[in-house]
Amino acid sequence: MKQTLLAVALAGAATLVQAAGFTLSSPDIKANGTIPKSFEFNGFGCAGDNKSPALKWSGAPKDTKSFAVTMYDPDAPTGSGWWHWMVINIPASVSELPGNAGAANSTTLPSGAVQSRIDFGVNAWGGVCPPQGDKPHRYIFTVHALKTDKLDVPPDATAALTGYMINGNSLGKASFTAKYGRPKAK
Repeated sequence: MKQTLLAVALAGAATLVQAAGFTLSSPDIKANGTIPKSFEFNGFGCAGDNKSPALKWSGAPKDTKSFAVTMYDPDAPTGSGWWHWMVINIPASVSELPGNAGAANSTTLPSGAVQSRIDFGVNAWGGVCPPQGDKPHRYIFTVHALKTDKLDVPPDATAALTGYMINGNSLGKASFTAKYGRPKAK
């Protein structure tokens, strides 16, 4: 029994070491920087271009069968944060998404990739749009390496259900955070 637990612990440690080299970046948004206005939502009082940034990743765990990409605002005044983007079923051979891949009915997502419903109620990118006058919100961009080729979630699945499936199949993840705020109205 002790040897089995030790073997499981060592296998888990090996996976964590491999995931340690997993990185995510964007040529459009600097980690720990400020998100440019072009990535702001266009609606609810926000007037940005509502375009998703280009993202690139490398160093995924060796047994990765697919990827998922998410963008989340933990500071949204909802009690549960706000999901701005979820893309699942990205093939393991892919290591980047081009700018504006999050457009509704995108033609630039990799073959087989699917955008899941986010908190704006759409299956597309929903740009940053914190309430005016709030301190700048943190936006966490994450790529998840998954142990399955495909997450089988319905097109109208909630972000919570999709997140559950992503986390239940995760081999590792890489993230960066950037901030965005809107000044108080005059």
